[in-house]
Amino acid sequence: MKRTTRIFSEAARLAVLLALLGLAGCSQLLFYPERGQPFTPDRAHLQYRDLTLLAKDGTHLNAWWLPAKAGVAVKGTVLFLHGNGGNMATQLGGSWWLPEQGYQVLMIDYRGYGLSTGRPKLPDVYEDIEAALDWLDQAPEAQGAPRILLGQSLGGAMAIHYLGEHPERLRTFKALVFDGVPASYRDIGQYALSESWLTWPLQVPLSWLVPDGDSAIRSVTRLKGVPQLYFHSIDDTIIPVRNGIALYQIAPPPRVLQLTRGPHVQTFADPTWRTVMLSFLDDPHRFSGLRRLAQIPDDGDASGR
Repeated sequence: MKRTTRIFSEAARLAVLLALLGLAGCSQLLFYPERGQPFTPDRAHLQYRDLTLLAKDGTHLNAWWLPAKAGVAVKGTVLFLHGNGGNMATQLGGSWWLPEQGYQVLMIDYRGYGLSTGRPKLPDVYEDIEAALDWLDQAPEAQGAPRILLGQSLGGAMAIHYLGEHPERLRTFKALVFDGVPASYRDIGQYALSESWLTWPLQVPLSWLVPDGDSAIRSVTRLKGVPQLYFHSIDDTIIPVRNGIALYQIAPPPRVLQLTRGPHVQTFADPTWRTVMLSFLDDPHRFSGLRRLAQIPDDGDASGR
């Protein structure tokens, strides 16, 4: 009886998925927002300022400004774009460590996440990235400091597409750091469908319902002139490591692929990888990565330069 119930439950989920694919064109399926704000950065003993940004369409976006630790010289400003699940509170692990190292951070919750209004879908969410950049352009505390982007998972994929479409924005960054980024939304859809015996036979036809035009693999070649660091864990079961390899291999130089260990976008829980990112930011044009786990060679040049 329990097995039959489970089968019907999986069948019901599949029916819902098919309905959503048909009705929403799949864009909204990329987002798994968590409403509310379970905690604020003061729980991690971080100074912060609560902000409300305004997207062009009138959507109100909640954001946090984390200043560099008192007494530490400012080295740069990091725009942190989190992944598709939770909200910026649950994703604080990606950036909490930066203020102590002299990097001030702007975190935003996309529309529909946390305390932000609206519903997340493409292409509307690109206006949220634009609102964050507009705020950085005008904020006195962000002037004169090198600008860095840190995008994890879906946040990195959206950033790659957005910056590929807006070269004038791309040129404002000193360096780009990506962590566990999906190369193709369609391929990830097929991978997810292949993980269930119920959807395995349909993985190819169903995955073709996933819009792929905004995928990172289609835009990454346009990130010219700005150094890029690609983190990807060989243990990642959400976004397989082949995604990071694929992006690195066609990204324009200078770029580095740094293979890591551990779960999806838990990279900076390990101080080793925090050190790697800091070393990259010190000299992004010359950094060639930590070879503890090796890098994927490209035409005999593992450094990507």
